[in-house]
Amino acid sequence: MARRLEMIFTNAAGRRSTISVDNAREDITQQEVQAVMDEVVNGGIFSTSGGDIVAVNSARIVATEITEIPVE
Repeated sequence: MARRLEMIFTNAAGRRSTISVDNAREDITQQEVQAVMDEVVNGGIFSTSGGDIVAVNSARIVATEITEIPVE
């Protein structure tokens, strides 16, 4: 099962902006995610079409299960 970490921020325009990381570790902690998200906000690392990222909104793990269906 594929796991993707989605970190959702608020930009200067008040809109949500998402940074996704594929293959998230099974044992990732809330503290690790919070620290990275705080660094993104405080470091001014990313800018969006709505301006700089200014606040942490939320985070989630999205798990995707793919089942192949054989066809001829």
